[in-house]
Amino acid sequence: MGINESFINNPTRIWLVILLLGVGGLIALFNIGRLEDPAFTIKTAVVAVQYPGASSQQVEEEVTLPLENALQRLPYVDNISSISAVGLSQITVNIDSRYHSSELPQIWDELRRRVNDATLQFPPGVSPPFVNDDFGDVYGYFFSIYGDNFSNPELRKYAEQLRRELVLVPGVGKVAIGGVLPEQVNIEISRAKMAAYGVTLPRLADVLNRQNMVSDAGSMTVGSESIRLHPTGGFENIDELNNVLISPAGSTHSIYLRDIATISQGITDHPGNIYHANGRNALTIGVSYIPGVNVMNIGRAIEARMHQLEADKPAGIQLKVFYDQAAEVKKSVDGFIINFLMALAIVVGVLLIFMGLRSGIIIAVSLALNVLGTLLIMYLSGIELQRISLGALIIALSMLVDNAIVVVEGVLISRQQGNPLMNAISQIIKRSALPLLGATVIAILAFAPIGLSQDSTGEYCKSLFQVLLISLMLSWVTALTLTPVLVKWAFANMKVADKKPDEQIDPYGGRIFRVYRRMLSALLAHQALTLSVLAALLMASVWGFGAVRQNFFPSSNTPIFFVDLWLPYGTDINYTARIAGEIEKDINKQEGVENTVTTVGQGGMRFILTYNGQRQYSNYAQIMVRMDDQRKIAALAHSTEQNIRNHYPEVNASLKRIMFGPSGDSAIEVRIKGSDPDQLRNIASQVDKIILDDGAADGVRNDWQDRSKMVRPVFSPYLGRELGVDKGETDSALQMNFSGSTVGIFRDGSTLMPIVLRPPSSERLDVDHMANIMVWSQTRQQFIPLSNVVSDFKVEWEDPLIMRRDRSRVLTVQTDPDPASGETSGDMLARIKPQVEALKLPHGYSIEWGGDAENSAEAQQGLFTTLPVGFLMMFIITVLMFSSVKNAIAIWLTVPLALIGVTFGFLLTGIPFGFMALIGLLSLSGMLIRNGIVLVEEIGQQKKEKNQTDAIIYAATSRLRPILLTAFTTVLGLAPLLLDVFFQSMAVVIMFGLGFATVLTLLALPVIYNCFHREGQRRTQ
Repeated sequence: MGINESFINNPTRIWLVILLLGVGGLIALFNIGRLEDPAFTIKTAVVAVQYPGASSQQVEEEVTLPLENALQRLPYVDNISSISAVGLSQITVNIDSRYHSSELPQIWDELRRRVNDATLQFPPGVSPPFVNDDFGDVYGYFFSIYGDNFSNPELRKYAEQLRRELVLVPGVGKVAIGGVLPEQVNIEISRAKMAAYGVTLPRLADVLNRQNMVSDAGSMTVGSESIRLHPTGGFENIDELNNVLISPAGSTHSIYLRDIATISQGITDHPGNIYHANGRNALTIGVSYIPGVNVMNIGRAIEARMHQLEADKPAGIQLKVFYDQAAEVKKSVDGFIINFLMALAIVVGVLLIFMGLRSGIIIAVSLALNVLGTLLIMYLSGIELQRISLGALIIALSMLVDNAIVVVEGVLISRQQGNPLMNAISQIIKRSALPLLGATVIAILAFAPIGLSQDSTGEYCKSLFQVLLISLMLSWVTALTLTPVLVKWAFANMKVADKKPDEQIDPYGGRIFRVYRRMLSALLAHQALTLSVLAALLMASVWGFGAVRQNFFPSSNTPIFFVDLWLPYGTDINYTARIAGEIEKDINKQEGVENTVTTVGQGGMRFILTYNGQRQYSNYAQIMVRMDDQRKIAALAHSTEQNIRNHYPEVNASLKRIMFGPSGDSAIEVRIKGSDPDQLRNIASQVDKIILDDGAADGVRNDWQDRSKMVRPVFSPYLGRELGVDKGETDSALQMNFSGSTVGIFRDGSTLMPIVLRPPSSERLDVDHMANIMVWSQTRQQFIPLSNVVSDFKVEWEDPLIMRRDRSRVLTVQTDPDPASGETSGDMLARIKPQVEALKLPHGYSIEWGGDAENSAEAQQGLFTTLPVGFLMMFIITVLMFSSVKNAIAIWLTVPLALIGVTFGFLLTGIPFGFMALIGLLSLSGMLIRNGIVLVEEIGQQKKEKNQTDAIIYAATSRLRPILLTAFTTVLGLAPLLLDVFFQSMAVVIMFGLGFATVLTLLALPVIYNCFHREGQRRTQ
């Protein structure tokens, strides 16, 4: 007894499976995890090392090079890039995509060991390295805190209070605070008073450090007790600093710090990161979630806790949510579910119209159980509902009905021919089980390359393969088990027309079938002409595909865009913040702006997985703008660009949208490799000109940025030795006069604040009197003017940043297409690439392409690495199913015909061909081979009873309705995805490709098959 008979004859099993799939699927639907985008692992670590006082070249040679040499020996590394800036080295290590996320902790441990070993080569003065491998955290609940009458420390105290509460919410992983300005204690003392009282910088630092030092005073034993000794004398408050005695030992006069200095507590003048929100100074808080949770449930829990804490919020403080992943997920999932229900309604409606009421209901019930069963297995397997998995469900809808259509169609035809119901069911199951299995496996294998790809794009799209694997295999199982039972229930009382014993009933006597048979007969009679026309159409489509616009991933439809602002390198961060604040206030006045957050000095928190923040630059700011409608972004972006161009000519601005999938800093990047900075800049200027002349670029910049000025006091070692002043003392005097020198630490509870010694602002900012700065002479025990040991002050230009990639100097020219132009990076790249590559480069210099071109190439490489294996397995299965290489080749020759419809579809719609369209081509190949297998299998069955021509015509006619119906449901079912920015290119591929290729397959495959089987034609004759 076969499995289908065991189900048909045992209703208990049937109802148990129906309840399991139906009820289990509904439970899964309400409990399955939900995300906006699928998670992918960011296999990146950054090693940051400070080398105070060193030039960018010194940082490169003494810090960056030893670290790069150590890190490059790691076998896991894909590439290493570095930024050598003044006093700071930042090295980014990207791990090869073939290593799984579970291997990363061990890789990071080995990386840290290599870094620690390399520190032995560092010169004195280099700070310990800091390794940051925590780039995968996404702070999906991201909001700002601000108030007109609140200082940064006051906002920080409230933010700390919120953090303590929010981290306790179940499902919350981390809570991070951004924009906290470091506090410090300022001791302002006049240079003249220091010289008059003989107070030196080392003496003052020694006094403050000794008095405020935490040290062990030991303990004493009294009887049986051991009592700890803990003397007083440490600073309890700022006022106690005034009473510090700073007079030299043996002095006849007592000099207190209050006698010569003014002491105050404030924030640092040069913070690393400043935040604004809606035009006000602000802090930001980001909340990340534990992996695998339902984001919507955690989002509701956070909102409830925030509502409870509302009563504790100080009056005047405002909280403004900029990005709520739970709300975005709900909107995204709800939108996809609507699209899914629309597609489901379309598919069911088509089935009811063309298959009849009973058949349509059978297939619709089977489809519903397949979808619910897929959701159940997804839930049990930990696959969340997100953009990719929901899209996969929509794509699978039409493919899920194909197996059921074959079974129902076969039973209907057999019944029309007068066969008993159970015989009809048994016959169609036996004939179709293996062909449908092979076709289903081939359709799954078509998606295998994306499922096996190890790069970040493949990881991002992996659930597409997983969901289709689950749903298609389940559809094959239900087609052999549940569908026959449903057929039996529906057709048990179906009346069949009586026929005479010798009468042959033609189930394909309808007008459409007759027209198709006549057309196919004509094509078989003129095989050469038919194949020539197909070849001409295919060549024309290949030629026309060159005019199709190219893209990698499209912009997200989230109503957020970014305004990146770059001022000249060396710009003080406070000036950058002021300019960014003015531009932000102007943006806030525009219609449709809901919320803005500005980060100055570096990129913001990663509030969405595809967001990449910039490293530390004092001349950089980013304004994040949230609109009430994403359709208003283009107009606001254009007006903002015009405002910056007209009123802030020194600002290099670029506007960006959130991208789907992994992305880089810029859409178009030209990497110029070489050794000489002057030559690199010269080549970059030529590239700049090519890009600007194209006219479609949204500004051009390079990552080395403009050269910056530096003042070089010319120190005389001879005079220094004679006067008892060395270079270190000269550096300390200059630092104290302009930036302030750290002379100790003040403890305020858990906050450690540096004590900074500096002159009053009137002296500190007076550049004209630089030569009169006083330097302490150890030999003469007195202050002497700086001009006594410095002969001149030279102004020179330097490269403030030196970028490297894989141990070679690399200057990268970056640009993005102007949003107003409507062009993609692929459109622009196609024009400028030949011109850039035509440049004559000096020996030892080369050009590489980054940005979308590199990301797309890497994604395609990951895809095509596994593609041959997948396609080879598909071809082998095709050969084994027929035990014939000729049949397999005949089927596979129909696959390229899909390009005719694909090219027409993209040229008609104007939608760019992107990475998702490439995946669509793979799925399309599986669908076409699937149809071809069933058709050729039917031809083989008919050839047992008929001659070859009649067998081909009859088999093709019998497969006409199922193939057309499957194609029709697929094309109409994918129509809702044309409105989705992410999936629309895939929808175009499948809709137009399948639409054209299905018709051509029904007409071309029989002709190709006939050409491949000449012996059958001879027997016919």
